[in-house]
Amino acid sequence: MNSNLLKSTIALSLLTCASLLSGCGGADAKTQTEAKQEVLAIPVEVAQLSKGEISSAYSTTAILEAKEEAFVVARASGIIREILVEEGDYVEKGQALARLETERYQLNLDRAQANLTSIEKELKKVRDMYAKKLISADAFDKLSSSYDAAKADLNLARLDLAETTITAPISGYIAERNAKVGNLTESFQRERMFHIVQQKDLYGVVHLPEKELPRVHKNQAAALAITALGEQQVDAYVERISPVIDAQTGTFKVTLRVPNAQNQLKAGMFAQVNLNYETHQDATLLPRRAVLNIDDKTSVFVVKDGIASKQEVLTGFSEGDKVEVLEGLNGDEQVVITGHHNLKDQATVEVVNG
Repeated sequence: MNSNLLKSTIALSLLTCASLLSGCGGADAKTQTEAKQEVLAIPVEVAQLSKGEISSAYSTTAILEAKEEAFVVARASGIIREILVEEGDYVEKGQALARLETERYQLNLDRAQANLTSIEKELKKVRDMYAKKLISADAFDKLSSSYDAAKADLNLARLDLAETTITAPISGYIAERNAKVGNLTESFQRERMFHIVQQKDLYGVVHLPEKELPRVHKNQAAALAITALGEQQVDAYVERISPVIDAQTGTFKVTLRVPNAQNQLKAGMFAQVNLNYETHQDATLLPRRAVLNIDDKTSVFVVKDGIASKQEVLTGFSEGDKVEVLEGLNGDEQVVITGHHNLKDQATVEVVNG
């Protein structure tokens, strides 16, 4: 009996342990299954594709220059008596800018006039005598030459007197006025009395790499962002293209014409230049932030039903924050723009920007 009781006790203990082990194993299996089902969704931001126009352009910089400008110096020598314009004034061609003291030039004119009158009277008398063969031809020719010289002296004196009024050689704005009342004009031969600029049309000179030469043509459009005007965009057009390449820099010179009818732009302003090569209308546009370039492949992550799928794309033009999509997308997808650099294909994601 004791032997049978011992066997029964041992069997009961084994059954109890087996039951406990079985229960522990089931709990572990259930925990692993639940862990597999708990997949963390990666937060991302997405954006829609859009339709619009996009251009291919070359970006560079330029300093605006006046199309016409003139540095005014006095031809006549003398004391400046009067200044008639100030910096910022608009003047027409031929308008008086300043006047010199005229007394000396007026006296020279009066003397030349008196000398011509005297010779003219004498020539009138001699002409009658010469007609009657009373004087030699040589004497008559000398007096005639004196008359011509006196007439030239008179015209020169008139010119000298006229040049005591300093006039504008071109129409435009007074950019600088260095002349001062009481100064001698000789002191402004280097400094110049006035600087006049014509700003109805401005120029912007850019130097492009030689490989761009086939893509540039006359009257081609360009867009200028003017730094001084808060990056305001203005239109420009190719005016001239240099026919030679600078061997030292490998560039060629392109001159842009910048219309300035409202006189809003000023010579010397700094501009960011986008020279437009070609524009595509109704293009499928992708946010630049969505593009990934890895191993010479361009791809994006497309989100659908909470899954991010990696999709290779073929891109075209790029402008600003937009990139043209040529192949790989239909145009109605949502693409990841934030959080995609560490994503894997078919990753579970959560869109956090609605």
